[in-house]
Amino acid sequence: MAVFEEQRPRLFGLAYRLLGSAAEAEDMVQETFLRWRGAGPVDVPAAWLTRVITNLCLNELASARRRWESYAGPWLPEPVLTGDGALGPLETVEQRESVSLGLLILLERLSPAERAVFVLRDAFGHSHAEIGDVLGLDEAHSRQLHRRARGHVGEARKRFGADREQHRRVVERFLAATVHGDVAGLERLLSADVVAWADGGGSTAARRPVSGRERVLRYLGGFGLRPEAAAVTAVIAEVNGEYAMLLRHEGELRAVMAVEIDDGRISAVRTLVNPAKLAFAAAQLM
Repeated sequence: MAVFEEQRPRLFGLAYRLLGSAAEAEDMVQETFLRWRGAGPVDVPAAWLTRVITNLCLNELASARRRWESYAGPWLPEPVLTGDGALGPLETVEQRESVSLGLLILLERLSPAERAVFVLRDAFGHSHAEIGDVLGLDEAHSRQLHRRARGHVGEARKRFGADREQHRRVVERFLAATVHGDVAGLERLLSADVVAWADGGGSTAARRPVSGRERVLRYLGGFGLRPEAAAVTAVIAEVNGEYAMLLRHEGELRAVMAVEIDDGRISAVRTLVNPAKLAFAAAQLM
């Protein structure tokens, strides 16, 4: 039991990166625990557990893709508050990048095997020999999948290495402008080709991405003028390794808004309002 509990945070972080869902990651960790409890003696527990949970996630990805394809509106990963180390150490640019909402969305372009190799290699530093053992591949095939994965992700990859303090300042200005309905302030923050996504799971959130500065301004600018805005509390917290806004109403988490910055301006706004996807982050706040 103690051996498994020591590995639990790493297993959760691995499953989350593979699935983009905290709830499903928890399920995979629990299933891995059940298999661990029923297994005989294991020579290298960490390697055994990595192999089991990775292959469970690969099986889950097949059905998850079908759910994403029929999802009402844009699909975004579940947000996780990371200030307390919920997804493991995020001390380097690479570690923060590996859990960012932007990268997790890009990983949806990959096949399950490509995604597994990419996460095991780039986020956890496993060798291709180790990855081969986990996935039942030879080392050359693992390298091939990794090159293919980086090729799919690389061209669309944004610059995740932006200065963290600059990112926080931009988020602070974005929060103030959004809450107070400062359209001019928002306009100065947004890039010309900014895109806004909202994941409401079929609720009143926009079901299609909103593209372009003028349209995003109209989309965001009226927030502070709504009657319910006065009762909303907005704070900044670390979400998926980056600063984001948490919006609460009467103490209940109602939305997470994350922004992506390119050349000092906001190039993407991602808002999660689907209550099911906010459940994990809401529990973290308790």
